[in-house]
Amino acid sequence: MANLNERVTRAVEKNFDAQLEFLENLVRRPSLRNGEGEAQEIVALALERRGYIVDRFRTDATKIGHHPAFSPSTVDYENSWNIVGRMQARRPTGQSLAFNSHVDVVPAASAHRWTKQPFEPYRQGDWLYGRGAGDMKAGLAASIFALDAITDAGLELCGDVQIQSVVEEEITGNGAATLFANGCVADVVFSPEPTDEVLVRANSGVIKFRISTRGRPAHPREPQSGRSAIELMFHLITRLRELENQWNEESWSHPGFRDLANPVALTIGTINGGDWIASIPSDCSVEGRIGFYPGDDPKVRAMQFESFIEKLREDDPLLSGDDLVSLEWIACMHPGYWLAEGSSAETCLNTMHQFVNAGAPLRSEVMACYLDAAVFAVHGGIPSLVYGPIAENIHGIDERVSLSSLLRVTKTMALFAAEWCGTRERG
Repeated sequence: MANLNERVTRAVEKNFDAQLEFLENLVRRPSLRNGEGEAQEIVALALERRGYIVDRFRTDATKIGHHPAFSPSTVDYENSWNIVGRMQARRPTGQSLAFNSHVDVVPAASAHRWTKQPFEPYRQGDWLYGRGAGDMKAGLAASIFALDAITDAGLELCGDVQIQSVVEEEITGNGAATLFANGCVADVVFSPEPTDEVLVRANSGVIKFRISTRGRPAHPREPQSGRSAIELMFHLITRLRELENQWNEESWSHPGFRDLANPVALTIGTINGGDWIASIPSDCSVEGRIGFYPGDDPKVRAMQFESFIEKLREDDPLLSGDDLVSLEWIACMHPGYWLAEGSSAETCLNTMHQFVNAGAPLRSEVMACYLDAAVFAVHGGIPSLVYGPIAENIHGIDERVSLSSLLRVTKTMALFAAEWCGTRERG
């Protein structure tokens, strides 16, 4: 086995320069929401050239409200495509594997404050910089090149494999849900998100919302005759922190989450309000998210959120009144999951992680955010491993991924695939 492992890891090392060039090519494509097409075609072409059977699935809005894996959405999915490359074993005797990654990225926060342009990747020391470099185009590139290494080592897999490149992970999860609804499943799903080479033991559920406040416009010479929608919103956000604190207090009964400072993490991501610099603003809206714990029903949590706002409208004199506050559910509404310890998939990953990392054992932690792995874990009961490279400043300024870590992770993924699916000599 050691000899086989050495053959595979040497193949990873030999191809690593090409892997980084492929990653940089992906980073150059600003695959923002509804603009992922160019990056997806690069992925599809790379898979087709390698002999994969490539399927394209448009994100399916018709299942919203009808399939539990789908979340509300406010966009048209006409040009929203997910890519699946399938490689079937010639003589299947092993287990199947799906490497799942998302190609969509968040907007570049304050692009003028980046050292260089966000979508112009560059290397400096051990780091490759660029929006999406860490989250998670590095993992997507690793998926392709990890399986390349097995072929280049003169081996073939005994189990069927998929490479999945989805959209919508950053907002609804409906890309992964589309693949799940179309039967794109395997015996294990492996998602190389940027986890600092740590296995995700659990992730939180998430609901995403839009809240609007309605004010009364007025001239600043008579401010008392108006009501500022923006100031109402500031007050409402302060009150919502009370709900955040209540839900955070529940963490004591959830192992792992009790060690986090703010597992619920009410986050206000966008704000819009006002029409004129010298007018009391009549409207304001924010969009945000709030988390909860594995096992919680997102619909129940949404009802609790709605009830809290309704009580504020009844009891808070600043918020009482007809239609001063309105609430919409606009994106992810999904439960979290807990990865049971001791599965054969985790054991396999731990073995290969130790081989690559000089015997250092695999660590696991909870992650208080949404992950597409939850789609397969919750709705399919499929063991879902989330494990990937060290990255910094994801969703921030000067996002970057560690090259040495990416090399180790690619080796671990290749060895995992070889052990999980089984191999035989090519001939």
